[in-house]
Amino acid sequence: MTVRETLPIEDQKLIMIGGKGGVGKTTTAAAIALRYANHGKQILIVSSDPSPSLSDIFETSLKDTPTAIPDVPGLSGMEISSQEVLKRWKERFGPEIYEVVSSFAKVDYDFVEYIGSAPGIEEEYLLNFIMELVQSGAYARVIWDTAPAGHTLRLLHLPGVFLDHLEAATKFYMNLYSTFDKLKASVKLQSGKRTLLQIISGWRDLSKTVIDFIRDPINVANLLVTIPEALGVRQTQRILKEFDENHLHVNAMVVNYVIKAADCDFHRRRQAMQKRYWKILKDLYGSQFPVIAVPLSADEVRGVKQIREFGKTLFETGSVW
Repeated sequence: MTVRETLPIEDQKLIMIGGKGGVGKTTTAAAIALRYANHGKQILIVSSDPSPSLSDIFETSLKDTPTAIPDVPGLSGMEISSQEVLKRWKERFGPEIYEVVSSFAKVDYDFVEYIGSAPGIEEEYLLNFIMELVQSGAYARVIWDTAPAGHTLRLLHLPGVFLDHLEAATKFYMNLYSTFDKLKASVKLQSGKRTLLQIISGWRDLSKTVIDFIRDPINVANLLVTIPEALGVRQTQRILKEFDENHLHVNAMVVNYVIKAADCDFHRRRQAMQKRYWKILKDLYGSQFPVIAVPLSADEVRGVKQIREFGKTLFETGSVW
């Protein structure tokens, strides 16, 4: 049985794993990454969770840069921190921002540090960072273990905020001269090669590129992970509403921690509860994409061996009901 027979993932270069915290997102992401690496491909799994557990699951130490995962040829992992994303943002946009502002106002380069310290900057750039990883061509696939749902949903709105933030940094100073409309089309920057309008247009183009990339089903697959309980269902409904509003598709839903065999009163009661919420999820979304139930395991999933076992259930069982 191949991967694509159970999960509708074709040749997408980025697989985003989303959902609320504590539902097994990282475990699911690890199993998918391991499965693809076993096919002889170079795979990268990335966690952007502020409290990442990828290192714990693989029982190795991951860093801000891709690190080979022991005993799994072709698989690398990284836990990207906000500090690293901010550092890359400064490297990418710092010189341009300074070039723009210093062309008509005397400022130190510390101005870039000031802009970079604004709340949300690292989140704004994260989508671009992930896109660059995918487009680098170094990996056949990038598996993105996203942060818990609230954090991830904010990212969907950030390409537009990203642009506004960059523009605001220049408009603030230019408004001191009250001639923004004239200056933006005519001011030559220190390099003498671009006008302010051209640089801002470049930022706008980048914002659109990121949005188009994330929405493209040819490049990106989205898997949601949840549990068959009230909070899991409600959070999933909110996520899918946000996805729909932002024109994002969903390829499949993984429902974790399902009680397969109830052998006591406690488990029978929980199983009855789970079946109610399972039916809600199937009725709401079963006609739109596969809804895959994965049974609760008696063992914790840590280490390559246990991840493989979880992967067999995820890919080869598909459902327990």
